[in-house]
Amino acid sequence: MDAFRIVYLGIPLGALALSHDGLCIAAACISRPEFPGMRRLRAALARSSAPLFARPDLADADLQRLLRSSKPSLIVSYFWHRSVPAEIRSMAPLGAIGVHPSLLPRHRGADPIFWALRQGDETTGVTAHALDDGYDTGPVLATRSLAIDEGWNAHALAQALDRPALALLRDVCGRFASGQRPAAHPQDEALATSAPEPTEEDLEIRWALPADQILRLVRAAAPAPGAFSQYRDRTLTVLAATRSTVRLDPGDAAILDEGVVVGTADQAVRLDLVRLDDEDELLRGPAVASALPGASDLRGRS
Repeated sequence: MDAFRIVYLGIPLGALALSHDGLCIAAACISRPEFPGMRRLRAALARSSAPLFARPDLADADLQRLLRSSKPSLIVSYFWHRSVPAEIRSMAPLGAIGVHPSLLPRHRGADPIFWALRQGDETTGVTAHALDDGYDTGPVLATRSLAIDEGWNAHALAQALDRPALALLRDVCGRFASGQRPAAHPQDEALATSAPEPTEEDLEIRWALPADQILRLVRAAAPAPGAFSQYRDRTLTVLAATRSTVRLDPGDAAILDEGVVVGTADQAVRLDLVRLDDEDELLRGPAVASALPGASDLRGRS
């Protein structure tokens, strides 16, 4: 494995895991130096005199020359979240690979977790793939699947994908290092979907939709940036909600014994956790009523 050298791009824990496996990190470019593991990675690379860069510009010619001089066998991207220039991808004889948190070609793009939840997918996963000129379009090397729990929000799903993503990274890189290069399978363009960063329009709650669709949006956007709705002159960000058996007209709000509910196309949803405007304070349960002055108070009625 000593002759096998990696130029690593991504978060610290991926580089630490590969180093722990005995793989040589010839140079590392870290996308999120504030993430856990940066101090340990800095110490580990210092022992081998491997250069470490925090949020570098991969298009910089001087950086490219330095990375090329490290003589990498493979370029590895793990939550780099930006395109990798061809000059970087082509400097290693084994090419460049990345790990993406979806089952490609479904949900190509910057926020596959949001769209998997928003569209009600029952299963997602992680994909190791070759990097090319497109965004998440390169041939698939390996995948791991994960069933989505119906109660997960975006944070919970991201956490659930952490372990299989890291395991896949280690497995694929280990196979490259041992000379067992994984077979590459082109993606089926007919199955491709896009997963861009959600826009304000994507995040706005439309109460005329069925409750299930609204609840999926709330989960997909929580805890940040959050799904939102305008109430009078206020912006209400809904971070957690539950289906209610009450029936109200879409958009009508009522304060009930069970909490604050808002009508949808078919039933209603209970607002369990909200943030008002841009304030830091979170309102839970009965306290949500203070954010909806004028809502019908129906407490105590059967």
